Amino acid sequence: MPRETLDKKIQHLLDEILVMDSMVETAIIESVTALKNRNIELARRIYLSDAEINQRRFELENEIIITIATTQPVMAGDLRRIASILEVVGELERIGDYAKGIALICIRMGNEPLIKPLIDIPRMAELAADMLHRAIGAFVSADAEAARQIPQEDDQVDSLYNQVYRELVALMFTNPSIIDRANYLMWVAHNLERVADRVTNICERTIYVATGQLMEFAPSDDEFAPG
Repeated sequence: MPRETLDKKIQHLLDEILVMDSMVETAIIESVTALKNRNIELARRIYLSDAEINQRRFELENEIIITIATTQPVMAGDLRRIASILEVVGELERIGDYAKGIALICIRMGNEPLIKPLIDIPRMAELAADMLHRAIGAFVSADAEAARQIPQEDDQVDSLYNQVYRELVALMFTNPSIIDRANYLMWVAHNLERVADRVTNICERTIYVATGQLMEFAPSDDEFAPG
């Protein structure tokens, strides 16, 4: 495959990642909005729209495999880029699953009232979606420096998750009748915390694309992480 053709193919794949990312970001925010506002119809739309995200993943994976098969021999940098696109597509699809899970929780709760106003959970969604948006931007532009900075914000998401967890446990102790609804909210917070973790994976791939270095970000509170 000529150099110009390969460059156009890679750019096309990156453009498709941006489209997929936009869909996933929207799903994250709207799933929490549906939960906060008890909007079951919106939750159903988000739940069903996950099928389109999945389909885009399958189509992109097929394109990537065909690209790899038809561009041999390929420069190491090109292969790193294409293989990393494959990884990031998978991460985006999985993040879409987290949004689908939140929508499903909203549907299962039905018309039951929330046990407390949602403040920290929407904040988690905003932070995670913003991290994802910037991480995909860094990946597309192969910006290693931005990719190194974004995972540091995972601490904010973790802090909010821990706060939500503590508040929900305290509420369950004082009122066991709300245990099921509290558990639903714990799962929502857990899904959002995992979104931020997936963003970290994307940042690791960006650094690999830009530098050829495979690395893993250690949690800041990991006592076994190297100093």
